[in-house]
Amino acid sequence: MRYNEAMIKRIGSRILTNYQSAVYTVGFFGKTLRGVPPFVYRGQASYKILIMQILFTFVEALSVSLLLAIGIGTAVNVLGLPILASFSQEKLIYPLIITIVTRELGPLLTAFIIIARSATAIATEIAGMVVSHEIEAYISVGIDPIEHIAVPRFLGVTLSLFLLNIYFSIAGLVGSFFLVQILGILPATDYFNNLLQNLTVADILVSLLKSVVFGMILAVVATVQGFSVERASTEIPQAGLRAVGSAFAWCIIANLVISAIFYMV
Repeated sequence: MRYNEAMIKRIGSRILTNYQSAVYTVGFFGKTLRGVPPFVYRGQASYKILIMQILFTFVEALSVSLLLAIGIGTAVNVLGLPILASFSQEKLIYPLIITIVTRELGPLLTAFIIIARSATAIATEIAGMVVSHEIEAYISVGIDPIEHIAVPRFLGVTLSLFLLNIYFSIAGLVGSFFLVQILGILPATDYFNNLLQNLTVADILVSLLKSVVFGMILAVVATVQGFSVERASTEIPQAGLRAVGSAFAWCIIANLVISAIFYMV
């Protein structure tokens, strides 16, 4: 009986902790959004952080995204077309590749790439600043750490994921064709004409919406985990691990919610 009571208390304590963490994250997100206009108007000193964040998150991830996008697009064409041809439904390859590359896997995989590269880096960098008392130094001279540290990373990650998702979709839809063309499977005119006919505005909007939502989620989660450390240097890698795990989970949940709303509508 005592064991059950202790277990119930631990579960209740964990639920309360998770609830408090969720409320804090929502409040942090609101404060970050409020810090965007001041950053735009008077954040010239932090523009370098924004530029470096875009360089690290977007530019340096182009090669990995290109290989992944072309690989997925090629796999869909090479594996899907013979199967559909056996049912005389070759034209279904176009909505299939658009759904997989543009609407579903594109935003999610680009988010995973950025989580693996940037979420850990942001969380550990900010955690190191907290442990080394740099945040206290900013506050002591009247600099808002949210505006100076969190906002440029928030904007940089969100914009980078938005652009990387567009790049991923183009590479998956167009770049994969040229690789498949080596096998002589599809005529170029038929491929691109049918692709444009099946690509709808809804597909594009859902893909872009997911990229923006995922970017905001992983940026906020990474910065929150970075600021959550106390004093010990051993907490720095733990903050990076928590940022990756939480960002993965919340991006998957957001993807399911947005996809469910799209298919229901």
